[in-house]
Amino acid sequence: MAGLDAYGIALQRSDMAATPVFTAIGNVTAVNGPEMERDTYDVTAHDGTGWKEFIGGLKDAGEVSITLNYDPTKHDDLVEDFEDDVPRDYKMVFPGGIGEWDLKLILTGFSQEAPVDDKLSAELKFKVTGKPTIVPGA
Repeated sequence: MAGLDAYGIALQRSDMAATPVFTAIGNVTAVNGPEMERDTYDVTAHDGTGWKEFIGGLKDAGEVSITLNYDPTKHDDLVEDFEDDVPRDYKMVFPGGIGEWDLKLILTGFSQEAPVDDKLSAELKFKVTGKPTIVPGA
């Protein structure tokens, strides 16, 4: 297989109710992340092989960012998420039912752009907290 079409991916935001309802963030033009990385610890010893040796350490799920065609009347609830001190549940749903990532995110950045010769847009950055869950599709 050469690849998959990314068109139709959705980042869905939970209302955090007891029985949560997830609603897709509208007008998204790009989704990036999560950008996972892992620490390593040097365990090289004097009686080793002469090559550095490492073990895996703590993991960081990184960040997720989205770019969207910004509409203040539809996206103001996202700006209000800056008031949240606890993570909110999100789902990154892949097109065609191939699966999703279940994520706990904290909104860390919101930047809008209003050029004279282009559309109103915004970029939102989220910090992933904890381990993302990959849910395979059908």
